[in-house]
Amino acid sequence: MFDWLSTDRTAIPGRSADGGPRLARETFWMRPATGFLSTRQRRFAWLGFVLAALQAPLSAYLLTDGSWLFSVCVALMVATVILADDAMRRRPAEADRRVE
Repeated sequence: MFDWLSTDRTAIPGRSADGGPRLARETFWMRPATGFLSTRQRRFAWLGFVLAALQAPLSAYLLTDGSWLFSVCVALMVATVILADDAMRRRPAEADRRVE
């Protein structure tokens, strides 16, 4: 478990105890980080966020009513979805150890 605490300093990292290279079945596979949005959906979410965020001050300047607030609410909602997807992507995946 704590190989770096062992007193045997002759061991080479990436090698087995007898000095030979580690077998592929002794390593863990890295899973790609996945969220609930695909890459394409994520790009459209960012595009929607930027467009809504840019439209809000423009409509506040041009219109006399408070309808610009709707753009701010949409931008905040899309930003929340993007942040939730980021949090899911950064969460550590459980190790899937396949011992044969």
